[in-house]
Amino acid sequence: MSLPHAILTALLERPSSGLELTRRFDRSIGYFWSATHQQIYRELARLEAGGYIRTLPAEQPARGQKKSYEVLPAGRAELARWTAASQDPKPQRDVLLLRLRAAAVVGTAGLEADLRRHLELHRRQLAEYEEIERRDFPPGKDAPEDRLRHLVLRAGIDLETFWTRWLGHALEEFGELPRRPG
Repeated sequence: MSLPHAILTALLERPSSGLELTRRFDRSIGYFWSATHQQIYRELARLEAGGYIRTLPAEQPARGQKKSYEVLPAGRAELARWTAASQDPKPQRDVLLLRLRAAAVVGTAGLEADLRRHLELHRRQLAEYEEIERRDFPPGKDAPEDRLRHLVLRAGIDLETFWTRWLGHALEEFGELPRRPG
C-alpha cells in the first residue's frame, strides 16, 4: 500500500497533475519508490474516489486541460496514520545475489561481465546522488523537512556506496576463481 502514500506525500509537497507527478517520480521519488505513468493515474483515481484527494478547480475551463490534484484532510490523516505505524523490514531479494549462488553449481559464464556492468550502473547512480546532495543540500540547509529529505538521499548514497564496494570486492574474488566451463 505504499504507492498511494508516495503520491499523498508528493501532493502534500506540491499539488500536481498526473503528468507532473510522473515527472517527479522519475526525478526524485522514483529513486526509492518507482511507479509507471499508468500506476500513478490508476492510484490518483482510487485516491480521489476514496476521498483522500480532489481535483483542483481549473482557472479557466478548457477541453483537454490537465487536472491537478491536492490532498484533502482525510488524505493527510491517512498519511499521518501510515507514517506513525510500525512496519517490519522486508527480507532482502536480489536476483544478482541469487545468480551468484547459482553460479556456484552451474558455472560462471557471462557473470563477470554483468558484475562489471552492475558496478558501472551503481557508480553512475552514486555520482548522480552525490550531485543532488551538492546541489540541493548545501551546508546550513537544516530545516526539519530538509533534514528528513536529506536522510532519504543519504540512504541512497550509502546503498550505492555499499554496492560499489561490494561489487569491487566481488570482482576481485571473481578474478581469483579457477575458471570452469559452464
